[in-house]
Order: sequence, then structure tokens, then C-alpha cells
Amino acid sequence: MLFSIQTPLENDKVRLYPLQETDFEPLFALASDPKVWEQHPNKDRWKEDVFRIFFDGAMQSKGAFKIVDKVTGAVAGCTRFYDYDEKENTILIGYTFYAVPFWGTGINPSVKKLMMDYAFQYVDAIDFHIGATNYRSQIAISRLGVTKIAEENIAYHGETPKLNFIYRVRKQDWKTV
Repeated sequence: MLFSIQTPLENDKVRLYPLQETDFEPLFALASDPKVWEQHPNKDRWKEDVFRIFFDGAMQSKGAFKIVDKVTGAVAGCTRFYDYDEKENTILIGYTFYAVPFWGTGINPSVKKLMMDYAFQYVDAIDFHIGATNYRSQIAISRLGVTKIAEENIAYHGETPKLNFIYRVRKQDWKTV
């Protein structure tokens, strides 16, 4: 079943707006902090030319969102749905980053739950690619009941392959979380 991977979504904590070209500057302002990328496989994404490649990939995915904190109205980061597999009835969530002031605020689990609740109306499983050295994201995803199922070299849009862990949660397991 086909579904829109760029429907605006919201809950009590965040609003997810379909990514627009005009979002480059506010997102780069957040992404230009090297600390955001210190555990990510592509550590130089804080540079404008490297972030531009990331952003262009987000635009081309037609599944990317700007994350806005509902309390403050501030842009908190970016995330996306991608690689929908109709045959396997799976989709990935990832390419997520947050500005440092939003770390530890509960926005990340709120965004993931919102996206997963929406996607599980249409798919049987959701996967996540998380860099092998991205310990913060590994811990965060495990708190949502998601299980590591594999390790694979993944080439992000326009970048060289890097070791990632693949995590999965199935619809029937998500309902019990």
C-alpha cells in the first residue's frame, strides 16, 4: 500500500513540516556545530559544502522533515522517511539530527514515536541505520524497543560507505511498547 512519506505530523511536543529549500539556512545554522556530528560516521557535515550534499539528499528523498519544537517554535533539527520497500512492506527512518540544546529534552523519542505510529498504519516493519560509533543514537533507539539485526556498510547520499548498525522494529512488537 502506498502512503505519503511527507505528510505533516504533530503531537504535543513537536511539529514535522515537509522540508523546503528555504529550510537550508535555519538547518545549517544548527548543523554548523561540529558537536552535532562528533559521533556520526560523517563527522564533517558541519561544513557548509558537506551539509549541502546532505540537504540535497533530503530534498530528493521527498520524505524529509524540519522538526519544530511546539513549545518554543524553534527549529530543533531534521529527520526523514526513506527507502520504502513495497515488496517487504518496510521503510527506514533516519538521517536525523538535532541542535545540541535539544539533546536530552525528550524531543527525539517524541519524534520517533510520532513517525513510527504514523508509518505503522501502512508498513509491517521500520528499520534504522545508525553509525557504528554513534553511541547516543544507539542508546536512544534501544529505549524504544528497537532491536539490532545487522551491521552493514552504508553509503549516505553523496558520501563514502561507513559501517552502520541496522535496527528493526515490527508492527506487532511496537504495539506492545
